Amino acid sequence: MNSEFYLAAGTTGADGYEVEVTPNSAGWGYTSLRIVRIGAGEPFRFSTGDDEVIVVPLSGSATVEAGGARFCSLVGRQNVFAGPTDVAYLTSGSTVELRSQTGGRFALCGARVAGTAVHEGADQPERPRSRYLAVTEVPVELRGAGQSSRQVRNFGTPDTLSASKIIACEVITPAGNWSSYPAHKHDETTETESDLEEIYYFEIAAGPHGQPGFGFMRTSSSPGHHIDLLEEVADGDLVLVPYGWHGPCVAAPGFDMYYLNVMAGPGAERAWKISDHPDQAWVRGTWQHLDLDPRLTAKDA
Repeated sequence: MNSEFYLAAGTTGADGYEVEVTPNSAGWGYTSLRIVRIGAGEPFRFSTGDDEVIVVPLSGSATVEAGGARFCSLVGRQNVFAGPTDVAYLTSGSTVELRSQTGGRFALCGARVAGTAVHEGADQPERPRSRYLAVTEVPVELRGAGQSSRQVRNFGTPDTLSASKIIACEVITPAGNWSSYPAHKHDETTETESDLEEIYYFEIAAGPHGQPGFGFMRTSSSPGHHIDLLEEVADGDLVLVPYGWHGPCVAAPGFDMYYLNVMAGPGAERAWKISDHPDQAWVRGTWQHLDLDPRLTAKDA
């Protein structure tokens, strides 16, 4: 097993962060994730540096200052299972202060952009501007069917948010269901596939009396890339996907699964293009005969 790609909860924190995964620590070039817990009324200051960053409230609300001026207020949410959230997209080189009157936890999803082509030459696309995205602007997609039903919150995908490199979304997998399925990959640049590094950050709902939840995630070798991972994932765990076929993510019966996906890569085109595993792609054709999981139909859409 490639255990270096599985990061258990509590093992990656540094510099005041509960979670800190950087391009350097992951051994790749672009994608990062930091999670910070902020006490009620306490300011938290950081610089985006060479990265563009999406601030995602996992719990609680916050005001966001950028460059010493109030930028937006994030209404946030009670927890990740309560529904989608508003987010703040911040460009590289921003000096930021978060202040939460309620206290809360906030994910800083990042992509390294300094020195990439988007900043060079008059013929390149205009650099995106910092933006507040209200929860009403976040598309909620109900994907799959039957036990492959899941909910995808596309706050940071190319069709929703203008950015340089970053692609990000959230997925809710009801207890007993499978997501990131069929297994798929995005580890080369072709007409039908993007080369993207990816982080999965998991939160697993507890049982009715606080019993700790769990699930499973699989990553396997793709042509030219060896990786072999099958891990039990618990609340706060992470899985890094530098390459390979990844999926399924399986929510154990009794425990709803949430994961936050953050992706970026070297391609000039910011696109989320994938290839399905050839042994599993046929499964998509069976969904037309199945109903969507009714636990999702009334949620947030």
